[in-house]
Amino acid sequence: MSFVSTFLRLWLPPMLWMALIFWFSAQTQLPGLTVTWLDWLLKHSGHFGGYAVLSLLWWRITARSFQDRYVAAASAFAGALLYAISDEIHQSFVPGRDASGIDLIIDGLGAASAMGVLLWRKRPGKRRVEATRSATMADSP
Repeated sequence: MSFVSTFLRLWLPPMLWMALIFWFSAQTQLPGLTVTWLDWLLKHSGHFGGYAVLSLLWWRITARSFQDRYVAAASAFAGALLYAISDEIHQSFVPGRDASGIDLIIDGLGAASAMGVLLWRKRPGKRRVEATRSATMADSP
């Protein structure tokens, strides 16, 4: 696989996603809802989901770089969390915005949740159990 196709397939998606996060962070004011609790829920769900997606995009790279899937997941999580930290620092320089520890925690929870689900869904032995069940069902009259 060429460098260009590897870059486009693996590295470009997280870079574009981080650019989108950066763009949202650079806005002096984001549109909001009139219902305060619903506005808070919507914005923080965006934080959670945005960093869950970012960690999954980093996973696509780290899973190819590390043989140990736990190391790959930890690396993907770390990449997402480091970007979340830099994003909060960036927001502290945007007029009308500020850095928020709550946002950082929610970002980290989103990234960690995505890696947790990924590790749970792709756990070793799962396919063997399913294959054994299939073979057993096929052998039954």
